[in-house]
Amino acid sequence: MGVVLLTSIRDVARLAEVSPATVSRVINGTANVDDEKKQRVQKVIKETGFVPNEVARSLFKRSAKIIGLIVPSIDNPFFTQMASAIEKEADEHGFRLLLCNTGHNPEKEKSMIQMLMSMNADGIIVTTSNEEIMPLIESSQIPIVITDRRPLHGTNCSYIHCNHYDGGRLAMQHLMDCGCKNVVCIKGPQDISSAKERYEGYRDVCNENGITEMTVCCDYEFNEGLAVTEELLEKYPHTDGIIACNDMVAVSVYKVLHNKGIGVPDNIQIIGFDDIAMASLMTPELTTIAQPITEMGVKAARLITDCNKKNEEYIFPAQLIKRETTKYS
Repeated sequence: MGVVLLTSIRDVARLAEVSPATVSRVINGTANVDDEKKQRVQKVIKETGFVPNEVARSLFKRSAKIIGLIVPSIDNPFFTQMASAIEKEADEHGFRLLLCNTGHNPEKEKSMIQMLMSMNADGIIVTTSNEEIMPLIESSQIPIVITDRRPLHGTNCSYIHCNHYDGGRLAMQHLMDCGCKNVVCIKGPQDISSAKERYEGYRDVCNENGITEMTVCCDYEFNEGLAVTEELLEKYPHTDGIIACNDMVAVSVYKVLHNKGIGVPDNIQIIGFDDIAMASLMTPELTTIAQPITEMGVKAARLITDCNKKNEEYIFPAQLIKRETTKYS
C-alpha cells in the first residue's frame, strides 16, 4: 500500500474493512476488539501514518491528557526548575505539559485559564496572587493547584507552598549567628504572600531581639536588584548583612558589591531564598533558604494525575543551606 493521506477514522475503517466504531475502539482502547480486526486497523494506521484528531478525542473522552502550567515569569529560574519537575512527573503518567507565561499580566493569566478549560485540560497548576481570578477557579470542573503563593480566601482547589515565614526567620537568625549587627531585608512585593511571609519572619526575629528593622523593596528580578542594592548602600551605609527576597536578587546584590570592591562575606554577608541551581554554581557559592522545588513540582503534578480535586493545603519546610556568602562555622 502506498502512502495515503487520511483525514478521518472513516478512511481508516474503509481501508481496514471494519466499522468506524471498531477503529475508534482500537485507537482509544475503550473496548476489546477481535485480534484480526485490530491488526488490520493497526496495519492501515502504520502504513498511512494516520494521526487521530486530538481535539475530537479529548471531547469524546473529556480528557486531553494535558496539564497546564501557568507561571508569572519564565525568566525566574525557580519556575523553570519547577516546570521541569512537573513535566517529568506528568510524562511518566502519560500527560503532556503546556507551559504558559503570563509576564505578570492578570488579564493574560485569566485568558490562559479559560483557554486550558476549553481544551479539556486534565488540570491546571498556577502561581498567582490575582484575587480576581478566584471566582473562575471556584467554578472550575477540573483540578486546579495553586503553587508558591497562598490565596487570601479559601478556594475549592489545593495549594502547595513552602513555609516562607520560617524561611524568613531562619535567614535572619543565621546572619545574627554569623555576627551581623545591621541586617537589611530586601522585601519582595508585599501583595505576594510568599514575599510578605518572608519579611514577617525577618521582622519578628528583629522584634524578639530588640533590633531595628532596615528594609528596602524590590521585585523578584535581577535588574531591579542591581538598582535596589545601590539604594540600600546609600540608605544604610553600616550594613553588614543582607537578606535578599530571592536568589536572583541575591546574585545582583553580590554583583554590585563585587564591582564596588566590598568583600563578601568579609564586609557584608548575603543570604538568598529558593536555592535555584545557580546558587551553588556561582563563586562564592550562595548561602540561601532552600525550597524543595522538585518535591513541590512532583506533588503538584500528582494532584492532577491522581484526579485529586480536594481543597487541601500542602506546606513544605524551608531549609537553611550554608555556603560561602556567610561566615558560618
